[in-house]
Order: sequence, then C-alpha cells, then structure tokens
Amino acid sequence: MQFYFVTTDHLEDSLWFRDSDDFRAGMNLVAVLSLTMHVPVLAFILMSNHVHFVLQCSYDDAFRFINMYKQYHSRYLREKYGIPEALQGVRVDIQEIGFGGEGLEKVIAYTQMNSVAANICSFPADYPWGTGGCFFKVRPVKGTPIGSLTERARRRLLHTKKKLPGGLLLSDDGYLLPESYIDVSFVESLFRTPKRMQYFLQNSSKAKKRLAQSEEGLPAFRDQVIVAAIPDLCRSLFQHPSVDGLKEPQLAELFRQLRFRFSADVNQIARAAGFSYEKVARLLEDFQA
Repeated sequence: MQFYFVTTDHLEDSLWFRDSDDFRAGMNLVAVLSLTMHVPVLAFILMSNHVHFVLQCSYDDAFRFINMYKQYHSRYLREKYGIPEALQGVRVDIQEIGFGGEGLEKVIAYTQMNSVAANICSFPADYPWGTGGCFFKVRPVKGTPIGSLTERARRRLLHTKKKLPGGLLLSDDGYLLPESYIDVSFVESLFRTPKRMQYFLQNSSKAKKRLAQSEEGLPAFRDQVIVAAIPDLCRSLFQHPSVDGLKEPQLAELFRQLRFRFSADVNQIARAAGFSYEKVARLLEDFQA
C-alpha cells in the first residue's frame, strides 16, 4: 500500500474559498474526483487559502488528483468571480508516507488539526469542511441519498455530469458527507481507539502551534467573515462599494479597521482584501497614526 500527503502552498493575497458556497463546491469536488479517479481519500481539510489531502494511491495518481482539483476549482472561481487561472501558480508538495511507525497517524492528525491551529474552532469535529468529524462517531451518519434526487438537481448541486453512486449522502448544508465515500473503518483501525486518536491530535505540530500562541491573543475570525465585511466597511468609511479604486490612505484606514475590529494580522488582511503582504504591511506602517 502506498500513501501520500498532498499539501498546497498558502495563498498570500487571495482565497480558494470565499464563502460557504465555495466550500460546498470544494467538498463536492473532493468526492467527485475521489470516486471517478478511483483515488481513496483517507483524510482532508479545506482551509480558506490552502488544502491538505491524505491519499492512498500511487504518486502519479496523487499528482493527477491534486492537479485536477486545482483545475476544476480554478474553473469554478473563474465562472463565479471572473478570476482567470486563479490557482495555476499554486505550488504542490507530495510526500510519501510509510505504512507503519505511526507516520500515517501523525499526518492524519496534522491534517485534522489545521482548523484548530487557525483558531477557527476548538475541536476538529467542529469544522465541517473536511474529515474532522468523520471518525469514531457515536451516532449514525444521516443524510439524503443522491439517488433520490433528480438528475438536474444532482448536476446543480455537484457541478458535474459524471455518474456517482446513488448511496452517497448529501448533508443538509448541500455537500456530500465524507463519511459516505472515505474508508472510515480503515482510518479507525489505524488509530484503534478514540483515545489513541485524541493522543495524536493533541500532540500534533498543529496542536503545539496553537498552545504556543500568546494567551492574550483573541480568537481569530474566519477569512470568510472578513471578506463579507469589507464591502460594508468600504461603504460606511468611504461611500465606495469595494476596495477597487480606493487610494492608499483609504486602504490604510480600511486595513487598520480590519485589524482593530477583527484582530486580523497582516497575512489575514492580505488574503481577505486581495493585496500582497508587502503592500498591506507598508500601508499599515506608512500611514500609522
């Protein structure tokens, strides 16, 4: 058996997923590619500006999987936002993970803990855009079988014409539940018990990063919250509908407001507002009151 940990670079001045609809599309794309390319996904997480996958396949299949994911999601972003080739330059890292020696467990735990390390939630199971809540569940998985939907409804929800198993379960939020297509039993057999899985989660490098953060730091707002707030701030501060056309002193004031109101750092402001880290940092420093 071969396993690969597939990661992408963090986008610095844009986002993969701006709102819940984008995340839903991203979740459904994982299922479509996994099932149609016959690439088993053991764990994954979709963060606003990067993604992680743990795959059971050959290197070539892992390479094709992530590049197809980038290609299809780029097309989605182009059709929705008019962004050409949004993910073309995103670099990908593919590392083989040996079976045995706890390497696979550590990588899965690292993946699951991304949302916790980002201060988005307290536990992996609280984050819906991935496999954080898939393992060692007490209650049975509930959802609507896609086989009960019309062909038109399936295409509209899943953004694909490809045939998928009718037993796949659709959540109330409109995305395919990972539990209905990933090998939950295999992952659970790796960890053996919920307690052992919790041990790996608590001792992953992502968990240690969270603990190392300042105790005085406020919980971060999700990127999507800040993205949604920017037009309102532009209108209230400058009587302007968006960041387009704002002059540098206005941008500096906008960035200061985002930092003050949302405890956002330079990296998050750059991602959400669509500017380079260097420009945001310079304006915050040059126009500091």
